[in-house]
Amino acid sequence: MYNIDKVNRTITNTETKEVIKLGSKEGFKIISDLYLMSGWDAKYVYSFSWMGRPVIQLPDDMMRIQEVIYEIQPDVIIETGIAHGGSLIFYASLCKAIGKGKVVGVDIEIRAHNRKATEEHFLYKEGYITMIEGSSVDAGIVNEVKKLIKPTDKVLVLLDSNHLKDHVLLELEAYSPFVSVGSYIVATDGIMKLVTGCDRTTPEFEWNNPLEAALEFVKKNPDYIIEQPKFPFNEGIIEDQVTYWPSGYIKRIK
Repeated sequence: MYNIDKVNRTITNTETKEVIKLGSKEGFKIISDLYLMSGWDAKYVYSFSWMGRPVIQLPDDMMRIQEVIYEIQPDVIIETGIAHGGSLIFYASLCKAIGKGKVVGVDIEIRAHNRKATEEHFLYKEGYITMIEGSSVDAGIVNEVKKLIKPTDKVLVLLDSNHLKDHVLLELEAYSPFVSVGSYIVATDGIMKLVTGCDRTTPEFEWNNPLEAALEFVKKNPDYIIEQPKFPFNEGIIEDQVTYWPSGYIKRIK
């Protein structure tokens, strides 16, 4: 438990009696975790859109992934999990702005109204987006995605479908071979571990989550490491992301 003193700009741990400066790294971490937990309960991420489509992501994560996309400049961005299509639109808009790349979205069920809205979007009409319906871990679906990748393409993958550990592990095994050396496969929503006990969670969130899948995957696959991308610009003291995707950036190193 913590007491926050806004006048003196301190945080006091009520159990250890430790006093922490509000603007320190430690203070920022405490406040950030509380922000993430509060935002989870309040469904904060369900309040944003990108170019007309709902995008259920933490704004911090969207800003950070655009830094990665601009740095890597992938030819193909693969995303499992489409939902309303907002993330596909977001990534496609970055491809258009950069002047290269396309987005492939995979979902076990693309609801008719979401498909219609996405297909009517100008970025889809301009050829930046391809959608594939089916289980992301079905061999036939994975092969359909593979056919859209050229041997020389630079590829980035984001896993944002079923967030149960075993499913994410299957996705990591299926899609990691597509990832270019120096690029990433991102296991999103490892925040499940942090928010265990909050609204809309079960005790299983503690272990049955993408974070545990990422940790297990890299132990078995030495060609990949968990590595947070460096901030391309930082004049502050904070070096860790405020994120729904803790330890989610899995980099291919060879």
